[in-house]
Amino acid sequence: MIKRDAEAELIALSRQFRAVAVTGPRQSGKTTLVRKVFDQKPYISLENPDTRKYAQEDPRGFLGDFPEGAILDEIQRAPAIFSYLQQILDEASNPGLFILTGSNNFLLQENISQSLAGRVGYLFLLPLSLNEIKQLEMQSNQLLIKGGYPYLFNQEASIGKFYANYISTYVERDLRLLKNITNLYAFERFLHLCAGRVGQLLNMNNLATEVGVDVKTIASWIGVLETSFVAFRLQPYYKNYNKRIVKTPKFYFYDTGLATSLLGISEPEELALSPFRGGLFENLVVVEFLKHHFNNGINNKLWFWRNNTGNEIDLLVDNGLKQIPIEIKSGKTISEDFFKGLKYWEKLTGEKEAYLVYDGTEKQSRSDGITVLPLNGIAKFQL
Repeated sequence: MIKRDAEAELIALSRQFRAVAVTGPRQSGKTTLVRKVFDQKPYISLENPDTRKYAQEDPRGFLGDFPEGAILDEIQRAPAIFSYLQQILDEASNPGLFILTGSNNFLLQENISQSLAGRVGYLFLLPLSLNEIKQLEMQSNQLLIKGGYPYLFNQEASIGKFYANYISTYVERDLRLLKNITNLYAFERFLHLCAGRVGQLLNMNNLATEVGVDVKTIASWIGVLETSFVAFRLQPYYKNYNKRIVKTPKFYFYDTGLATSLLGISEPEELALSPFRGGLFENLVVVEFLKHHFNNGINNKLWFWRNNTGNEIDLLVDNGLKQIPIEIKSGKTISEDFFKGLKYWEKLTGEKEAYLVYDGTEKQSRSDGITVLPLNGIAKFQL
């Protein structure tokens, strides 16, 4: 079993809150993690139709079966539980009574905010980080194609079949919980087109034209991808540093394996020649920093920056005191061009701490304040 970096944060939350909600993409390892950490608690899956029917029709009786608490898996499937759970948690004196999991962030948060606000601690669990995989001898193209879903690292499995089934299950089942999407063909086309836009500014008008739907539909579908942990928008940083800057978000997938599958890329040799490789590599690095934040209970403080003349910082980490710039390059050989954006930022802000992450093997601590990190150097890197 793969040890998860989020385990310590999960235990800490369970000692502070009477209930903890673990949410994240389907197949990210939520159930495995909570059953390992809370192995003395009864485990109940609300995916089971009979169990779900009992919980929906008699929530008081259902919860009464677990006076010492329990793990309630995919709890958003039985929303009637939440109102009754509120009273139980209010009357409880011990923390960590119920552990809730869900792969639908919108439904889970909506129900919690209505009934359990202030009573529940949150943990967002994404697929495996580079530190958790511990297979850094894998080439970057292999990592990009395989992605980070635990199932693919626990046993011999066909990557292609896994993602084909994942996409099919997502479209056929999960979407119906969120939106009444009748044109599944158009939505699947939208998914494939989104995969080709990782690392790019999100242009919803362009997407709407290519898919053949209106912009409001695209905006709604982007929201669906976000609440079901398929993709996310990285927001631009524009609080300072002049007004002539881009305010459009960039688009990324939570897992590069899913993105490469949607692009029809299945072999490292094919990816090496693909025009999408640079965006996918950037996606991998951005999500790695996001995983570090979530696994350690840190609010997402990641941004990017770009002005209208083309100067850009791929990733800004806001540590509360300053914004630390990170440039991401998919090349294996360090080039002077790699530092253009970082040097512009240093000139603009006067700050001398900056980082370059690239696909090579050499680490450098340069005299101008820029630290060069290879991909495997960010596995335990903290900002």
